[in-house]
Amino acid sequence: MAKILVTGATGNVGREVTAQLVSAGFSVRAFVRDARAPRLPQGAELAEGDLAAPETLERALDGIDAVFLVWPFLTSDGASAVLATIARAARRLVYLSSSGVNEDADRQTDPINQLHADMESLIETSGLEWIILRANTIASNALGWAGQIRDGGVVRGPDIAATAVIDQRDVAAVAARVLTDDGHAGAKHVLTGPQVLSRAEQVRAIGAAIGRPVRFEKVPVRVARDRMLADGRPPALVEALLASAETRPASDVVTSTVEQITGTAARTFREWATDHAHDFR
Repeated sequence: MAKILVTGATGNVGREVTAQLVSAGFSVRAFVRDARAPRLPQGAELAEGDLAAPETLERALDGIDAVFLVWPFLTSDGASAVLATIARAARRLVYLSSSGVNEDADRQTDPINQLHADMESLIETSGLEWIILRANTIASNALGWAGQIRDGGVVRGPDIAATAVIDQRDVAAVAARVLTDDGHAGAKHVLTGPQVLSRAEQVRAIGAAIGRPVRFEKVPVRVARDRMLADGRPPALVEALLASAETRPASDVVTSTVEQITGTAARTFREWATDHAHDFR
């Protein structure tokens, strides 16, 4: 049976990948920066390290067959060394990318999609058996609104083009399948939820789930920048997120990939909001 290394294992998607693999009976090693507070399911083995230090990853790869890779940086600097380290130990790599990547473009619309495009190019020449998961906007991103919803019921921020928001559990379910099943090598799977939603529609769905009115209020980018910096977010991350809000084009793409691979239809955002209502109360 395959032994799998999950990077980003304490994040919203990585934690779900870890949990689903453990639940299915697979041997999982979770790669975490701090093993003292991992928030991981019982049964997962811990390996402490940092993708910025490939030598720590090398230790974590002992006996590993497949790797789930979440790249936590804003550029692909250092990725070649990380991929080379993985290729010396493992056979298969599954990378979490973005559905916004446009293969026909010389440059992507924003820094985050550019990062993913650069990572995909490096992965394709890594010598690994690779699978790319191009996920749409992930529902758990909405957890960042929890404080505003609890405090006053108004979510203020820059608007962003509507997309078919996907539940992180569905991304993880696909990841668990392609990490452990054959037949997906060289695939670029586009993962979406079943319905294209604006930020305002997402916020209203959360309000319905918690039983009180909640609304979205668009603010100018300059105001959003000041607030995000005041919250302590790194300036480079703030600029990348704001560039995404300003330049990312609208997308009406809805795929059935989740159901095709897992046998179960993708969850709606309303289902996600209902299941996470306690986070917003």
